[in-house]
Amino acid sequence: MSNTTTQPIHIIGAGLAGSEAAWQAAEAGAKVILHEMRPNVPTDAHNTDGFAELVCSNSFRSDDARHNAVGLLHEEMRRCGSIIMRAADASALPAGGALAVDRDGFSAKVTEAVRNHPNLTIELGEVPGLPPAEWENVIVATGPLTSPALASAIQELTGEESLAFFDAIAPIVHYDSIDMDIVWAQSRYDKVGPSGTGADYLNCPMDEAQYNTFVDALLSAPLHEFKDWEKVPYFDGCLPIEVMAERGRGTLRFGPMKPVGLTNPRNPTVKPYAIVQLRQDNELGTLWNMVGFQTKMRYGIQTEIFRLIPGLQNAQFARLGGLHRNTFLNSPKVLGADLKLKVMPRLRFAGQVTGVEGYVESAAVGLIAGRMAAAEARGETLAAPPATTALGALVNHITGGHLEAEAYSGARSFQPMNVNFGLFPPVTITKPEGHVGRWKSTEKTIAKREAITGRALDDVMAWA
Repeated sequence: MSNTTTQPIHIIGAGLAGSEAAWQAAEAGAKVILHEMRPNVPTDAHNTDGFAELVCSNSFRSDDARHNAVGLLHEEMRRCGSIIMRAADASALPAGGALAVDRDGFSAKVTEAVRNHPNLTIELGEVPGLPPAEWENVIVATGPLTSPALASAIQELTGEESLAFFDAIAPIVHYDSIDMDIVWAQSRYDKVGPSGTGADYLNCPMDEAQYNTFVDALLSAPLHEFKDWEKVPYFDGCLPIEVMAERGRGTLRFGPMKPVGLTNPRNPTVKPYAIVQLRQDNELGTLWNMVGFQTKMRYGIQTEIFRLIPGLQNAQFARLGGLHRNTFLNSPKVLGADLKLKVMPRLRFAGQVTGVEGYVESAAVGLIAGRMAAAEARGETLAAPPATTALGALVNHITGGHLEAEAYSGARSFQPMNVNFGLFPPVTITKPEGHVGRWKSTEKTIAKREAITGRALDDVMAWA
């Protein structure tokens, strides 16, 4: 155990991970300086100078803490005093079983809380290259859009090539341009979420001919042309729709356009062949996000193709789809379990740059890094959360769990990962006493997930 230091913790980047890390460290009593290069240095994806700006979807995905891994992560973070979850809950929009937020309101709440914390100081401006040597306790939370100067310095320091993929941005439609004589409001299976009514999505139905016309248009659409150094793998959880279409004519029908759990009230006896869903994107309900419709198509063709969708034939777009380049570390090789860079331990990393995927996952790593840095400032050591928790499962994946999986599956490279039940240690479950008949596989799955989530919520409190 080292002596308590009076030096501040420096956190680079005020995205979701950096904001969460700064909040956690400050709440633990540490003095924190949060560095953010925007608005002095803009990025290709951000539109504002607010902290924790959401540049892609406005959804934090499922909020079911008993049966869904990301919902469990939400609850673990709430129990750890997460500012990201506090702001998300305060900005929630109707979204069935998901937690979707008003993106501007969410960012404003995070920005206000962080700026007003008495232990936090904000410094605007880029940190060019490696942080100064006198900064002894640093968290790098620069996200997938790390500035070229810092990315180059980290690459030179580690000797590792930065891995990259493209994260596609879905279009946003103005509500008053949607044809509500064709479109209807319904959540899949009428599911009522924490802020929903069971009618939280707008649904655009397609028959088989309309679907095939749409797929043909996707397959023939001109795409953004990438340079050789940009041609890298996509993250499977965020594939552009035209890439999905290339994988088979029916792929979209079993992905973002699946027609299950929905009934067209205007023609209830005929099941649509495919359905495009729109999710509310702002509190006013004036903007709606095309769910799962990330794209790399050129802007000039997007409007034409998306207007082939019934109900969107006159659509006006507040934002068209796009792409931005994401970079992340080969974390299992270069980071320790304490999220420190092995070759320069004064640097910790947090967020998407570590190789997690998703808003909540990025913030979760920031939460852990902020608490670890605060403990170090007190002269203490904080271990990573137990691997039985969603927080711990993520850390285990990015700092070593992937290597074990690689040996088992033959995977060739470390890739970004959302939290999922496959990252958790197994649990042993038994057939409930008094259960009559065969124990169905669906019942076993539910029981297993409830056992995992119950164990996790017990274990996270001991760590928190």
